[in-house]
Amino acid sequence: MKNKYAVYLKDRSIAGIKTLYANKVVLMFVALCTFGFLTTGKPASYTVVEVFSRFGRNTFLVLALIIPVLAGLGLNFGIVVGAMAAQVAIFWTVYWGFGGLKGLLICVLLATPIAILFGWMVGKLYNKTKGAEMITGLILAYFADGLYQFFFLFLIGGVIPVDNPSMIIAGGTGVKNTIDLTGNLKYTIDTISMLSVVRALAVIYCVVSLTLWVMNRKKNISLQTPLHMDRLLGSAIVFGLTFVPFVHDFMATDRLQLSKGVPVFAGLIGLLGLYRALVVKTKSEDDSFGMRNLTMAIIAAAVAAISFVPDIQKVLWAVHLPVMTYVLIATLCVFNSWLLSTKMGQDMRTAGQSRTVANAAGINVNRTRIIAMCMSTTLAAWGQIIYLQNLGTFATYGAHTMCGQYAIAALLVGGASVQQANNKQAILGVFLFHTLFVVAPLSASTVFGSALIGEYFRVFICYGVIALSLAMHAWKTKPQFGKDSNANTMLPRPLSLPAESSGIAE
Repeated sequence: MKNKYAVYLKDRSIAGIKTLYANKVVLMFVALCTFGFLTTGKPASYTVVEVFSRFGRNTFLVLALIIPVLAGLGLNFGIVVGAMAAQVAIFWTVYWGFGGLKGLLICVLLATPIAILFGWMVGKLYNKTKGAEMITGLILAYFADGLYQFFFLFLIGGVIPVDNPSMIIAGGTGVKNTIDLTGNLKYTIDTISMLSVVRALAVIYCVVSLTLWVMNRKKNISLQTPLHMDRLLGSAIVFGLTFVPFVHDFMATDRLQLSKGVPVFAGLIGLLGLYRALVVKTKSEDDSFGMRNLTMAIIAAAVAAISFVPDIQKVLWAVHLPVMTYVLIATLCVFNSWLLSTKMGQDMRTAGQSRTVANAAGINVNRTRIIAMCMSTTLAAWGQIIYLQNLGTFATYGAHTMCGQYAIAALLVGGASVQQANNKQAILGVFLFHTLFVVAPLSASTVFGSALIGEYFRVFICYGVIALSLAMHAWKTKPQFGKDSNANTMLPRPLSLPAESSGIAE
């Protein structure tokens, strides 16, 4: 018995060491962020507010990288062209004088087809440069930036007549370096209230469910989309609760204060865990199902209790999250997870793991890669719109230049690689990367007396983590002759003849 227990402990220790080694980049950034957080010289609320502000602004762009990584396109520097598509749309939307939700809708409608066209063109190029997609995307981003500047500096005002002194350089040719989005697109998404979001989602869910059910009934076939009466009833209840006075008052704001949001959502998660552990458990064949959900409920209760600790409550009180922005981030996470459960998602994953296997399975690899690229550039365009409306100013010639590098660095910091990425790694990476961006200058100013050291350090980290990831990828994919039996087949092997036919007398 003791020997079995010792073997079990040894196996667990080895597994723990392997897990720590696999997450060495994440652990390094956790240590750097912790040290920086403790040495900023600022109150904790300042750092937390800045990090959450950057998180809402940048996460959508980082999540846009997951699809091309899984499809075998590598770290997609080509999302820069998606950001350019968004900026072209923003310029014309502002020039035409549209603002608010109407302006946002026009901006999305303009940016989407441009981003799809750019994605198709980039996907075609990537199919011609298989195995070198990352360097192709990087060079392509610089090439596209040249065309972008030619369009904004010469064509607009010079060839395309544009008359707006607030947007055009004096002389009538070229767009100004900075365009103020105040009064048109600034905070358009951030100022949508929770009440509007919840009601809209409840109504959309009911309408879509009923529409699919009716369409299937008219086809006189078995219901591919059954009518989930319990879910429809739940949506109707949620919609009705929004008219209850205290619920209405809580949700009428466009910003969610964490001191109120954390206990509420922790309580909801705890109740869901208890329900699944006590009620749904009987329907599950997995013995650990109930224990996992009970653990989730306990953790949620602990989080809710900790949120009432005075020092922590002060920090949570200072954070106000733009609800609609975070809803869009959550929606993209759900979409990425859902996509992998579809045939298209499985085709992308297969093409990313092995093009040979994908071709043998009858998958059109080139078409799949182009679709993945179009999705990525479109999501990047939407992410850039979210970014710029939150920032409130549009740096015409610089807003897109670093979005690819920063998004890729954030994804890698979360533990992703050139060939594998998921939502958890993207979210963790954004938190760690932008926490370091916030605390590095302040920490360097406190420790070394110069904030410039922190600026240099975080720029070094941005490029360093990308270089490290590419080096590790090259090292892992390099054939290890003499160790890998598959690699050994690549070398000429001496012919081995049986002793009786070799002509050698014993």
